[in-house]
Amino acid sequence: MATNDTPASELLNVQVVHLLSGVSAHGDQHLAEVERDLVQMDVLLDEAIKKLCASFMAIHHAVDQQQETLDGLLADGMPSPASAARFEALRDEIKQHVAAAVTGLQFQDMTSQLIGRMVQHLAGLRDVFGALDTNGSVLPESKKEVLLETLSHISDRVGACRTERAGGVRSTVNQRHMDSGDIELF
Repeated sequence: MATNDTPASELLNVQVVHLLSGVSAHGDQHLAEVERDLVQMDVLLDEAIKKLCASFMAIHHAVDQQQETLDGLLADGMPSPASAARFEALRDEIKQHVAAAVTGLQFQDMTSQLIGRMVQHLAGLRDVFGALDTNGSVLPESKKEVLLETLSHISDRVGACRTERAGGVRSTVNQRHMDSGDIELF
C-alpha cells in the first residue's frame, strides 16, 4: 500500500510547493512595488517641501520690497515713472513666485497617485489570499485525488490573480490637476 501512496504523495508535495511558491512570488512582487512607491513618495514630498518653502520665502521677500516701494511713494506724494516701473516688476516677480508655489502643490497630486497604486498592490495581495480560500470546505484526508484537484484549482486561481494584475502594475506618475505646469516623473 505504501507504493501506491508514494506517487500521490510526491504529486501532493509538488502541488503544495508550487502553490506556496506562487503565493510567495506574487506577494513579494506587490510588497516590492509598495516599497518602491513609498520611496518615490518620500522623494516627492521632500522636493515639494523644499520647493514650497523657497517659493513662499521668495514671495515674502518680494512683498516686503513692494511694501518698501509703496511706503516711499506715499512719503513722496507723487509716484515717479521709476517707482511705477518698480511696482510692475515686483508684481511680475510675485506672480512668478506664486506660480512656482502652485507648481509645488502639484506634487500632492502625484503623491496621491502613488498612494492609489499602493492600495491596488495591497488589493492584489488580498485577491491572492482570497484565491487560497477553499470556502470553508474540509478536504477529505482519505481521497488524495480530491486534495490534489483542490490544490490544483487553488493554484490556478492564484495564477489568474497574478496574470490579471501583471499588465498595469508599473505606470508613470503624471500631473492630473492644476493648470500651471506639466510634470511627469518615473
